[in-house]
Amino acid sequence: MKKTSVIFISSTGGHLSEMLELKDMFKKYDYHIITEKTKSNTSLIKKHPNRVDFLLYGNKHNLLLYPCVVIANSIKSLIYYLKYRPKYIITTGAHTAAPMCLIGNFFGSKIVFIETFANVESKTMTGKYVYRFADKFIVQWPNMKKLYPKAEYNGWIY
Repeated sequence: MKKTSVIFISSTGGHLSEMLELKDMFKKYDYHIITEKTKSNTSLIKKHPNRVDFLLYGNKHNLLLYPCVVIANSIKSLIYYLKYRPKYIITTGAHTAAPMCLIGNFFGSKIVFIETFANVESKTMTGKYVYRFADKFIVQWPNMKKLYPKAEYNGWIY
């Protein structure tokens, strides 16, 4: 029986750490991890052979380069989407995940967004955007339900 295709996508750093906490789910699916390429996470290739793809690292503080990175990552996201044709896209954010979520929504994939553990009292930019069309929106703090009324709270993923 063929496993369901799922893309797990996030920015590097804390967002990636949170997403990797979902590792028990990986074996249930034909999964692919997509994140930004940095020195700190290239070891993912050894831990998940043939299951990791990289986007360009983007930093919002470089106002001249960042728009180019967003465009390039949007194109790469479309290529990865067409390559894997996921039924589900699961993300812990942030900016690198937004284009993939939009593409997936357009093509009919189910979008599961997990708002970051780091935000206890405010919305993230990506969360505000993806909340409008996510099939499932999960928060990790009960008080975040005030900000995202349709969200689910099931505790922390840590």
